[in-house]
Amino acid sequence: MAEQTSDQTTPLLRRNWWRSRLSALPFTGSLRLKTSLLTELGGSVGDLGTYIPIVLALTLVSNLDLSTTLIFTAFYNIITGAIFGIPMPVQPMKSIAAVAVSEIPHLTVPQIAAAGISTAGTLLFLGVTGLMSFFYRFIPLPVVRGVQLSQGLAFAFSAIKYIRYNQDFTSTKASATSPRSWLGLDGVILALTCVSFLILVTGSGEVVEDNEDEDRNDRRRVRRRLRTLSAIPSALIVFLLGLILCFVRDPSIIHDIKFGPSKIHILKITWEDWKTGFLRGAIPQIPLSVLNSVIAVCKLSADLFPEKEVSATRVSVSVGLMNLVGCWFGAMPCCHGAGGLAGQYRFGGRSGASVAFLGLGKLVLGLVFGSSFVRILSQFPIGILGVLLLFAGIELAMASRDMNSKEESFVMLVCAAVSLTGSSAALGFGCGIVLFLLLKLRELDCFDSCFGRSNDETSLNPRYI
Repeated sequence: MAEQTSDQTTPLLRRNWWRSRLSALPFTGSLRLKTSLLTELGGSVGDLGTYIPIVLALTLVSNLDLSTTLIFTAFYNIITGAIFGIPMPVQPMKSIAAVAVSEIPHLTVPQIAAAGISTAGTLLFLGVTGLMSFFYRFIPLPVVRGVQLSQGLAFAFSAIKYIRYNQDFTSTKASATSPRSWLGLDGVILALTCVSFLILVTGSGEVVEDNEDEDRNDRRRVRRRLRTLSAIPSALIVFLLGLILCFVRDPSIIHDIKFGPSKIHILKITWEDWKTGFLRGAIPQIPLSVLNSVIAVCKLSADLFPEKEVSATRVSVSVGLMNLVGCWFGAMPCCHGAGGLAGQYRFGGRSGASVAFLGLGKLVLGLVFGSSFVRILSQFPIGILGVLLLFAGIELAMASRDMNSKEESFVMLVCAAVSLTGSSAALGFGCGIVLFLLLKLRELDCFDSCFGRSNDETSLNPRYI
């Protein structure tokens, strides 16, 4: 029997053809959505509470090119999302930014770049030599938790200042004599409304899962309702509200927008720039980057994503490489921060796609609006930024809740207290290490000999029998 031929033709784009092609691309698994698209989009803006104020301050004070920073950080976001497979944040190097904006004379763009390159070179060296992994394995967990607690509380304190007081980011100081008005498009009531909305939608940030064995129908209904609420991209809604209010507060910014990116060029860094950038910017930044941008990030990612191992070596090398490229073109020095990871996780980020979406958004803004986008950010309600920063800080601080013994809690709290009062994570880290070693020294046998206890006395003491 002759074979029957079909009159139907095979479509050029078969069903699911694009999915099969995408799945064959490298890093596709890292960018695969773990939750809904809206939830991942909501998580993508979870770290903007720290990103926007620092970028805005550096742009206004140090004449940092916003277009270049947006474009390079966009690529950082997309690449790190593809490599790590978690919402690994890309945040400003805070210590360098603080020195550049608050100290007189202000750091110039070449000096900021020199500080970022010096810090990046140090982290790259620690990463490729394996020293960073060595530090990560042997640094006591209570000390790391103390650093995380101090950073989280520091973010929360800054967030409350954003909400209560008017801010001048050109001086990085809150004006205690100028409290924010309750009414208005950047008033306290608007911020408190956003806080209430985020709490109603996201609760305390817990993950709500269906329980098939749940007997009570009313409890199952509650769980379904909570899962529906958690799917709402609450942080994205709050952020978009802030963008809309930018144009409502000052409609004239529409006329100041100029389309197109800035011209990218290589910076000329003199020897004096290297010296100033290293002494004033890199030296205070390096300890913070080692502790918060690498070690604390790896510890936090192990807590939030135990199935995804993020090594200290990869994170350290990542920070080094992205700054050794971008800083030469005038991009802001960046790192990975535990606070940003906590914020993006808090609002729904669960995969590398979350930060990849953020990167795409930055890329569009940098290419379309260029440096004129700073005119829009200058009108962004600071109270809303405080709201986003508050939730990110609290989420980071709550990572320290796993201290199970009084000794661990003691070390963690002392480390956090010194870090907060001394305004230095490195100082708190050093005190935490010394305290941890002193407590462990008490448990060693050689400690008894320091007080003249003989072997015979020890053997006769019922405590040692």
